[in-house]
This record gives sequence, structure tokens and C-alpha cells, in this order.
Amino acid sequence: SWDSLPSEWSLQEVDYERLRWFAQQAHERLPYADPTDAKRLLRNLELLEGDRLTNAGVLLFGKRPQRYFPQAQLRIGIFRSPIDILDSHDFTGTVSELSLEGLQRRDIWDYPLDALREAVINALIHRDYTSMMDIQIRIYDDHLEITNAGGLPPELTPESLYGPHASLPRNPLLARAFYYAGYIERWGTGTTRIVELCREQALPAPEFRTTPHMMQVIFFKDPYIPEHLRQLGLHERQIKAVQYVKKRGSITNREYQSTTGVSKATATRELEALTHLGILVKVGSRGRGTKYRLHP
Repeated sequence: SWDSLPSEWSLQEVDYERLRWFAQQAHERLPYADPTDAKRLLRNLELLEGDRLTNAGVLLFGKRPQRYFPQAQLRIGIFRSPIDILDSHDFTGTVSELSLEGLQRRDIWDYPLDALREAVINALIHRDYTSMMDIQIRIYDDHLEITNAGGLPPELTPESLYGPHASLPRNPLLARAFYYAGYIERWGTGTTRIVELCREQALPAPEFRTTPHMMQVIFFKDPYIPEHLRQLGLHERQIKAVQYVKKRGSITNREYQSTTGVSKATATRELEALTHLGILVKVGSRGRGTKYRLHP
């Protein structure tokens, strides 16, 4: 694998403070993680080939990894549209530092931070480092995208990522180090954990997109997008009504009838179902004064 290849750099390039920090983090899962014997620790992690660091060793413990691998950075941008960027910032450092960088921004607090961190770690572990494309986080008004170079292995599809699947990291030495440090709980569970964390916050499941050269995870801020509503069991009339409420602020029984073409009895039944699901809340007096709004 690319991360196991020897680099041109020796132990002089090691950030020993970062290596000691790793040894402390990895102590439970890696009994021989002795912070006082750096050379032995690096050899046990297969991060030293002769007297040269492997590529993974540079990314994990190099003093300035981007001096050698400029593509190994994280770029965060705020977008109004795909071509209209409002702000951007580049983050550098070791891959463990990059897994934390940028996640303190207020722009992303509408999403589960643990899920975003898991997605960034996945991008760092699975990306194609032979590509000069950096890892990108694009923040839009209603969604957030995390994109890395390198598609899925042929054994996996985007659909398979929603359930248990084999762990096939493109960079196994990086994956192993992240596991030892406690950043990964179990191999092959990252994407399912991302899905669970989103659902725990009543957000739609993320979308996984891939091409032969790119992998992307899309997080949605709006729990009322049609695809998520279908996952909750809503039929098309109810989804149409929810979109109506999103646009107009509320809906009455009469408006539901005219919007969906159903009878009053059917409208009453379907609106009540939406309230039982916690999607709408009934406000106002009985009869014509009753309106339904999105649940706060």
C-alpha cells in the first residue's frame, strides 16, 4: 500500500512530542507502546523501513507533513452555491491533528460532531494520497459535504455502507494507528456509526456518493427533506403537505384537501398521523381555526 512505502525522511523528522502523545493514547490497545523507545515503537507500528520513515510515519508523526505531502491538508469552505464561495481556510498538521481541525467552527454545529469527525477520519484513512486533491469540507446553508480523493474498492458500493461491511482501508497502517489511539472503535463500522449518529439527532441519513476517483459524504441539516420523510414512512401526499408547511408556515385541513386532492376525512386522518409522528403540531382552536405547524 502507499502508506507502507519508505519515504526519503529519517527519524530526524519525527515530532517526538506527538509520538509520546500517541503512545499514551494507545497504551490500552498497544501494550508495547513505550514512549521512551521511539525507534522500537515505530518499528512495531511498521512505520520505519530501515532508517527511513514510511509515508504513514511522516503523516502520523512528521514535524511538517505538508512539506513532503502538500496534498495531505484539510480545506474548509463556506459556500452560497457550488461556485460562490464566501470563506475558506486550509488546515495543516499530522493526520491526527487534521481529524480535529475545523470541527470547532460554529458553521457545523447543526450536525453531530462525532459523525463529522468519523467522516473526516474515514477520509484521511481511505483517501488516495497519490492524488494532489486535498480533503474538502464544503458548508452550504442546508447541507455539508466531505470529499476525498479515491473511490470505493470494487467490493463495496455506496448502498453497502449503510450496513455491516468489510473493512478495506486504502492505507492500512494509518487505519491501524487510528485504531490503537482509540479514534476508531471497530474496523468497518465508521459509516454505520455516522448513520446512527445522524438518526439519533433526528437528522436524515447522510448520502454516500462515489466515482472511480472520488468519495463524498453529504450531511443534511433539514430533517424534512423528502427522502428522509420517506424513510419515516410518509407517503407522497404527506410529504407534499410538509413541503407546503415549510414554505408557508402552516397548513389547515382545507388547505391539505386542496393541496393533495383528498376528502376532509382523509385529510384529518393524515394530518393526525403527522402529529403522532412528531412532524407537525396542532395549534389554535377546533374547527376552521385549527392549523398545523412544523414541530419546534
